[in-house]
Amino acid sequence: MTLLSGASAAVPTRRLRMALLLPLMFLPLLLVACSGTLLPKPAAPPARFALDAGPATSTVAATPRTPAAGAPSLTVELPRAAPGYDSRRMLYQRRPQQLEAFAFNEWVEPPAQMLAPMLVRALQGSGAFGAVLQAPSAGTTGWRLETELVRLHQDFGQRPSQVQLSLRAVLLNNRTREALAWREFNISVNATGEDPVAGAAAAQEAAMQLAAAVAAFCAEQPLPAPR
Repeated sequence: MTLLSGASAAVPTRRLRMALLLPLMFLPLLLVACSGTLLPKPAAPPARFALDAGPATSTVAATPRTPAAGAPSLTVELPRAAPGYDSRRMLYQRRPQQLEAFAFNEWVEPPAQMLAPMLVRALQGSGAFGAVLQAPSAGTTGWRLETELVRLHQDFGQRPSQVQLSLRAVLLNNRTREALAWREFNISVNATGEDPVAGAAAAQEAAMQLAAAVAAFCAEQPLPAPR
């Protein structure tokens, strides 16, 4: 019977320890590699849409008119929004009185904020006003336009789906704060598809039609120039 010396017996022991340690050394790397496939991936950012598509894309775009000498001036206040319509969510409706929001689509800004420059541009092009300012502004004008977004959503209750856009507008004397005239506008535009992308395109067209209608409403009012 052959006995192993102390030196020779230590060699298998070291090899055994290395064999046990090697898997433990590579375990962190294995966990990191697996975590890339096992952990949930971050959600994709939502698609964002602008309500203002620009005057060139609208079917109601018109050539700007030159205002007459002594034409009145107007300040356009930032539109308010009815409850439920004061965020960037893109809303739709499948059942009466129930609003839902698309999960992966939204506006770049709340729609009421995006309507303000559209109204200003349409009013400037109407030729009825010598100056049209967007609030807040350091300048003073004789008249003021206040608006409220009443609704903006895609209605899937009929085919094709429709975008419903409503706005309430009030013209006031800036000095006396007396209301001269008011009107509620209701615009419906058919969508070319049953999805939020088609709804956004229809909303853009509805907003351009709305801006033109509001400008025509303001232009037809007998607004004397400030003294």
